[in-house]
Amino acid sequence: MGQPSGTLLKTIKVIDTMSDWSGKVVALLIIPMVGGLTYEVVARYAFNAPTDWAYDLTYMLYGSHLMLGAAYTLSKGGHIRTDFFYANWSPRVQGLIDASCYLLFFFPAMIFFLLAGAEHAYYSWSVREASDASSLRPPIYPFKMVLPVTALLLLIQGVSELVKSVHAARSGKWL
Repeated sequence: MGQPSGTLLKTIKVIDTMSDWSGKVVALLIIPMVGGLTYEVVARYAFNAPTDWAYDLTYMLYGSHLMLGAAYTLSKGGHIRTDFFYANWSPRVQGLIDASCYLLFFFPAMIFFLLAGAEHAYYSWSVREASDASSLRPPIYPFKMVLPVTALLLLIQGVSELVKSVHAARSGKWL
């Protein structure tokens, strides 16, 4: 077994590049989050003037950062796996196990996550949902869009990972 077709390799490259790009953009969410937290700490402890907005800013930015970075993490092989066993398997067995798990567990779960997330996001937008976590009641409906967007990014990256796994199962080599 040789390399996959040029079209398949280009598809993998486009998907991996998209995940890399999205991960780098999402990483920038740390900057306003740290800025807001720093402001809160200084205001609270140096001036005894805590803010009303820092908590809302923090959970929305950190939640978005965590979720939207999942596809990037998948593309870099950073999600948890039982390496104790996995590392001792041949690339063929690794590819077979990975491909099977993508087909049996990952894709069905991500499709469910996408549909459920889209439903929640749609409802949230339709009622212009606001947070009950603080007195400011900031809008939460943009934050709810993170769920379906994350699922979509993961599904797209999952296609790349599935193709790589199938190639490893067939050829005994990882791309």
